[in-house]
Amino acid sequence: MAKFLDEKDDDLKNNNILQLIQSREKYPVKAVARPSTYVSQGIDVIPSHIEMMKYESELTRIEPAKTRLLSKLKDVKNDYDIVLIDTPPSLNLYARIALLSAGYLIIPSDLKPFANEGLNNVKDFIADINEAKDMFGMSPLKILGVLPSKISTNARFVQYTYPKRRRMVEQRYGFPLMSAAIYEREDLAKALENTLEYGEEDIPDPLSIFDYKSDSVSAHEFAMLASEVLEKIN
Repeated sequence: MAKFLDEKDDDLKNNNILQLIQSREKYPVKAVARPSTYVSQGIDVIPSHIEMMKYESELTRIEPAKTRLLSKLKDVKNDYDIVLIDTPPSLNLYARIALLSAGYLIIPSDLKPFANEGLNNVKDFIADINEAKDMFGMSPLKILGVLPSKISTNARFVQYTYPKRRRMVEQRYGFPLMSAAIYEREDLAKALENTLEYGEEDIPDPLSIFDYKSDSVSAHEFAMLASEVLEKIN
C-alpha cells in the first residue's frame, strides 16, 4: 500500500510488477523488489499499481509476457526461501501469469454461497492453467486447499453453519479444505486499519499481526497457516 497523499509522490508508478511483465530485458526482480515496511521480518515485496488495468488487453496479445514473471523468478530462486504471489480476485490475465509462475495454490474463501459458486470457475481456470503448463513442460499446480478466510466468530455460525459450508466445498466442488482458518477478529482488524501521520493527514499504515500483537489469537491462526503450508510443500 502506498504511503503518499498526492500522485506526484507516487514512487511505485514506474517501478512495479507491470514493468517486470512488460519488459524482456529490463526490470529484473531485484530492480522492482523493495523491503516491506509493514512487517519487521526481512520480506521483499514487488508492488502492483492501478495502471495495470490500462495495459491488460495490450499484454494479452503479447504471448511472452505471460511467462516473464516465471522466467525472472527463476533468476532469483537461490535468493528467496519462498515466494508468495497475491492474485487479483478476477480470473484475468494477471491471475493467469501468477498461476503459470506458481507451483502451489491456496484459494482463500469466506465460504459464503456466492463464493462457493465461483469455485466451479476456479476449477475450470486451473484446468486451463495446467494445460498451458503441460505445453511448457511444467508440472501442474498443486492445490494446497481452500483457506477459510474472514470467517465469523459468531458461536452459532461456528457450531452449525461453518461445518456445513466446509463439507460443501469438498463434496460439491471437489476441493480440499485447509485445516487452518482465518477468522474476523478485532486485533486483526486493528492491525489492518493502523494509520500513520503524514503532515496533517493520516494515511493507511497496516501492520503485520505479528508486529501488532504477536500473542493474539489471530497471530496464532496465521502461524498455524504457515506451519500447514510448509508441511504440505515439504
